[in-house]
Amino acid sequence: MDVIYLHFKRLLTIMIRIIYLVSFLLLGCDMGTSSDEDKIHKLTNGKTINLVAPEKTLIINYWATWCAPCRDEIPELNELAHELSESVVVIGVNYDQVQGEKLTQQMQSLGIKFGNLLNDPRDIWNLEPVTVLPETLIINTKGELIHRMVGPQTKKSLSALVTAN
Repeated sequence: MDVIYLHFKRLLTIMIRIIYLVSFLLLGCDMGTSSDEDKIHKLTNGKTINLVAPEKTLIINYWATWCAPCRDEIPELNELAHELSESVVVIGVNYDQVQGEKLTQQMQSLGIKFGNLLNDPRDIWNLEPVTVLPETLIINTKGELIHRMVGPQTKKSLSALVTAN
């Protein structure tokens, strides 16, 4: 039974990657200019954010309720968001792509105090889908990906990366 499950899980992973690859190829066929809709992303707190040209450095954290390291780093991210609010915006992305009231409940249960994107923005930086959680991206004010970290981060480590740029 375990062997069947592992084969099924592997096949599912391959199928998801193929779907993403085909999606990216199809998106690449549109050579039109990008609209403001492509740049502006909605947050759970009702605000919007321009990920292509943000006003402040962005820390984008991918999390899930079932991810123990994610739960451990959320208080660190909350503190960082508060302490560096003049120069940094911390935003989250729910790995499971939960929406609406369920997303709000999950954020509350984990004590997330920062806004979360309603859609995954990885395609902006041509990144492959998340495979390990937590994952954290640092985006500069030019909209460029400057750091991609896999695994749990601390307030100290993120602060050092943000202030070094």
